[in-house]
Amino acid sequence: MSLPVLIAGGGPTGVALAIDLARRGVAVRIVERDDTHFQGSRGDGIQPRTLEVFDDLGVLDAVLAAGSNQPLMRAYLGGQFAGERRMSDLREPTPAVPYPNPWVLGQSETERILRDRLGEFGVVVELSTAVTDFTQDADGVTVTLRGPDGPATVRADYLVGADGGGSTVRKTLGVPFEGETDESLRILLGDVTADGLDHDYGYWFAEPDAMMAGIGLSPLPGGTLFQFSAPLADSIEPTREALQQFLNRLSHRDDIVLGEPVWSTIWRPNIRLAQRFRVGRVFLAGDAAHVHPPTGGQGMNTGVQDAYNLGWKLAAALGGDPAALDSYEPERRTVAVRVLGIATGLLEKAVAGDEDAMRRGTETHQLDITYRAPDAGGRSVAGDRAPDAPLRGADGSELRLFDLFRGPHATLLGFGAPAGTPADADVRAFSIMSAADPNPDGHLVAVDDHAFAAYAAADGTRILVRPDGHIAWRTDAAVTSTAAHHRPAD
Repeated sequence: MSLPVLIAGGGPTGVALAIDLARRGVAVRIVERDDTHFQGSRGDGIQPRTLEVFDDLGVLDAVLAAGSNQPLMRAYLGGQFAGERRMSDLREPTPAVPYPNPWVLGQSETERILRDRLGEFGVVVELSTAVTDFTQDADGVTVTLRGPDGPATVRADYLVGADGGGSTVRKTLGVPFEGETDESLRILLGDVTADGLDHDYGYWFAEPDAMMAGIGLSPLPGGTLFQFSAPLADSIEPTREALQQFLNRLSHRDDIVLGEPVWSTIWRPNIRLAQRFRVGRVFLAGDAAHVHPPTGGQGMNTGVQDAYNLGWKLAAALGGDPAALDSYEPERRTVAVRVLGIATGLLEKAVAGDEDAMRRGTETHQLDITYRAPDAGGRSVAGDRAPDAPLRGADGSELRLFDLFRGPHATLLGFGAPAGTPADADVRAFSIMSAADPNPDGHLVAVDDHAFAAYAAADGTRILVRPDGHIAWRTDAAVTSTAAHHRPAD
């Protein structure tokens, strides 16, 4: 018997995909070649759009409880206090954007929360189990695994490679990983205690004539660890002692005592993009498809959103609509090109000593990611993110559009008129009336008409929202079928 989906890689991309499939009733198996789960902060910045994804996947409350806002960073130049600021200005929630700020949480903690959620569906990440080879035909993929009990062969309808930058799946496919690695630049990243520093703040120590060539220490939520980053010259060994000496020199202090790093890595600019994200029944996602510089906090977030885009399409294909998968590569590869450009631009500024490299605007939040057609105009068109808005239920209860979207279904919104009854069982329909309507007749009401404004809607407008929270189509005509929700925007 063939397994519907096999996922290679137990990081955030793979586990998010497994959750999305499992909640749709799709049998999934997820394997991880490492013997233990990752322990470290690595991708510790969760962008607002990813928080929206986590809301839908059922992990947002746990993520918010375990994490924190970006800290105030205190800058010291030549040992003198030079000021403090956050990397991103804090923004207030709006009706359309309930989670406007990046959230800080160590990657290993994010992964633990995702694994706990996956476990609620009876699925566990199988450690010490690696994909070593596979072949595919028109009906499925035959995969060779190496596990604790030796080699085994499994048959899957689809294989997803979320197995990191060194992806075995990508290499076996022979897909080029285009880009470059700069061996001349090394950055030491890791997690460490720092006695003598207030854990409520982040710190940047540098010299006035080389402000960007400093050492950063950012507090990690839930303990006493800081994530550190420091340029690593060829003459410096990546040891605690060398890091301590570097810190003493730049801080002009000797009362800050670093502990042994509990996790560390040497990062080199390795910025690459897979030439293809799909070959037949095999898909690439996350770092297997694109690797990013740490600037901008884009890598993990882009991977999670790869999973969110792919999950419902795999379920649709398994349900008899294989054409749903055709939009995965053009949609997600286009996004990867964009976010790689943002992160690379920030890295180039940092290398050039430009202080703007330390500032983050909304361009890194991923809320403006769209799959709209190149010639599309206007707001809230096919392919755009579906914004949130407050509603009032027929019983006077308060709720949001995101409450309607939450779950594995697509959502049909009818503005100012009944939405109608969709022919598709996996589509839920809701009618939204204006706050000025004298007779809402038991339908949902748009509080202060925010929903009408967010979607540029008028009475008679109907909008279908895909399961991944992007608009499938909008129309003023009567709706008799919603089958097109599996199609790319065009």
